[in-house]
Amino acid sequence: MASVAQLPPRGRYLADEAGLLAGVSGHTIGQWARRGYIRSSVSTGRPRVYSFQDLAEAIVVHELLERGVAHADVLRAVRALRDTYGDWPLTHAPLATVTSAGRSQVYLREGEQTYDVGGRQPWQQVLDPQNLEELRRLLRTGGWAARNLVPQLQHIEVDPDRLSGRPTIRGRRIAAEDVAEMAATMDMDDLLEDYDLTVAEVKDARRWWREARRLAAA
Repeated sequence: MASVAQLPPRGRYLADEAGLLAGVSGHTIGQWARRGYIRSSVSTGRPRVYSFQDLAEAIVVHELLERGVAHADVLRAVRALRDTYGDWPLTHAPLATVTSAGRSQVYLREGEQTYDVGGRQPWQQVLDPQNLEELRRLLRTGGWAARNLVPQLQHIEVDPDRLSGRPTIRGRRIAAEDVAEMAATMDMDDLLEDYDLTVAEVKDARRWWREARRLAAA
């Protein structure tokens, strides 16, 4: 299989900013980078600087761990897939997770066959593996925090080419975090008028910011 062509890193995030979107602490983001689960593709120095693509990988790592995949198996998948799928293999490979005898593992789907990543052993059982496709889109709508919020956020957007990738009000160059912080101190009518916002946009910003901070502090 030919290697996947990839764009250069986009956006710039320090560890704490990355953690807000990946649903973990900045310390955890740093650990994942040092251990090889994700990259800090903008800068490997101090401080590490992460790209939008790195954050997408971090969200998949978070999901794999939530599904019960062992840390060692996540790292094995990253190493096994990198030659074919490039610097961000978890978000480019057609992956699934399969649970057997209480253990969850990462599998690669190729046509009708599903393989144990790394071992390349076919999985013979007939099943419908949970796939990770939706996670490829999650980051653009607010990251891991958006995954947890019902009803879903409608007004938060993460564009790596806008405000260096900070979450913003959809279609605007105003950070969701700033809107949430101003909403805590300003009169709502003044906020709506001064920044040409809607009540729905302010509510989404507050909901996203509250949940993102809760996850990063956990």
